[in-house]
Amino acid sequence: MYIDIVPNRNSRPAILLRESVREGKRIIKRTIANLSALSLQQAEAIRAVLKGEALAPADGPFEIIRSRPHGAVKAIAAAMRRLRLATLLDRKPSRERDLVLAMIAARVLEPQSKLATARSWGHSTLGASFGVEGADENALYAALDWLLERQDGIEQRLANRHLDDGARVLYDLSSSYFEGECCALAQRGYSRDGKKGTLQVNYGLLTDARGCPVSISVFAGNTADPQTLLPQVEKLQKDFALESVILVGDRGMISQKQIATLNETSGVEWISALKSGAIRKLVDAGCIQLDLFDERNLFELAHADYPGERLIVCRNPQLAELRTHKRRALLEATVAELETVKRMVTQGRLKDAEKIGVRVGRVINKYKVAKHVVLQIEAGHFSFRIDEDKVAAEAALDGLYVIRTSLPSEHLTSADAVRHYKGLSAVERAFRSLKSDDLQIRPIHHHSENRVRAHLFLCMLAYYVKWHLSEAWRGLLFADQDQQRLLERDPVAPATRSDAALEKVASKLLTDRSPAHSFRTLLNELATIVRNTCRRTNADPDEGTFEIDTTPNAKQRDALALIDAIRL
Repeated sequence: MYIDIVPNRNSRPAILLRESVREGKRIIKRTIANLSALSLQQAEAIRAVLKGEALAPADGPFEIIRSRPHGAVKAIAAAMRRLRLATLLDRKPSRERDLVLAMIAARVLEPQSKLATARSWGHSTLGASFGVEGADENALYAALDWLLERQDGIEQRLANRHLDDGARVLYDLSSSYFEGECCALAQRGYSRDGKKGTLQVNYGLLTDARGCPVSISVFAGNTADPQTLLPQVEKLQKDFALESVILVGDRGMISQKQIATLNETSGVEWISALKSGAIRKLVDAGCIQLDLFDERNLFELAHADYPGERLIVCRNPQLAELRTHKRRALLEATVAELETVKRMVTQGRLKDAEKIGVRVGRVINKYKVAKHVVLQIEAGHFSFRIDEDKVAAEAALDGLYVIRTSLPSEHLTSADAVRHYKGLSAVERAFRSLKSDDLQIRPIHHHSENRVRAHLFLCMLAYYVKWHLSEAWRGLLFADQDQQRLLERDPVAPATRSDAALEKVASKLLTDRSPAHSFRTLLNELATIVRNTCRRTNADPDEGTFEIDTTPNAKQRDALALIDAIRL
């Protein structure tokens, strides 16, 4: 049943209580009662009751006994429904599924440890919205175990959504530092967080061409990048049942050994780049002539050392200038500190050759320019000079890079090959978001290997939600809305923002002169939509309560409405 208010031209509108009835293929409205004697206010009250909305008592004032942030929870929950995340996890409803959904929403809303998450259900409407109020940390750990058991199936369903045969897949590896020493995955390795001396856990992220995450793989912290590549190929072909795929990885990931294996694997094409040593050989052999860049910034060549491959040579003058400036600054800083060491030796404060070497080693290792410095160390003597020939030889390669691919020219132009390789920046953005305050994947505290894997998978699913929300809210954020420019711009020149985006960044305002937001500040704006739990003033404690939500402002309404634009 519903209230139908029918306007009359010269009199009060008719207020009718009606119901809709199906007769065959037709829907017929049937009037149950004429309520035109009621006021419009009374009619709206009845309409609200029929819709299931809670109403304030009409016989007296009421008081607010509890207020909880609600708007951000509402937005995240709406996005998860649009993404059909519940059925993605498991088609069968369960307590564990509800807990995992709540943990994903909590990580997007306010990332915390599992203990802190369990203690914060009541800090917003999140616990009530997902039906998990009262769940403690032990229930969350058990839900993580449940999630890990279903990871393969969940990733397969994500791949079915976002990857087709012939799809371009981006892959990169990162690491995060580990607190503790109990986990077999935590090993000494290269720290991409800059945390020297800490144990590391490596994880590789597979995304579609846009950067939307599809799969995450976890490795011990001492695993080299190339060793993680071939398991991804096997996952794409066997687990995701893709007959053909284009794999994009950086030059440290797709090494010559991996390329040899990929070339023998049916249905796999790849895009990567040459390392600097290989580029130096091509320049020394005269295959790359720098004067070719006088009138263009890329050209293509073939070489016998790279059979069946296309090499696209690019030179970015702005990048060359930046690297030259950085190298000169590092050399100047090194020279300044080495002069200090030289004075110490001259003054007799450093005499032993071994001690002089240790002190000099600290300096040249600090600035990473040892290859350009010629040293002479003896007892009571120290001298040095900059090898300008080596500096000049390295400077000749500044701004120069070479994209390599197995794809023939009829399937991929040179410009698009460069654009596709640069698309790896989308995976780098994902890692930055995972590691920042947005999702806080690090530091990793879990002790068991399975819990570490489950934690990282949970963070990936949270990023999946955040990625879609960010795309839907692009017009409200500082993000550039003109994505078509990325497909048409000069692939070698530095990426630039559109004029509209630059204006947005400079003014901090949108076109309607309202404030532009980051993802986090927009969530904070939505959080000011509050759910108030109320009851009649001086009512009996056992009397029921009712809830009233804050009326959204214009920006909040826009943000909530844009979530409906999310498409799979």
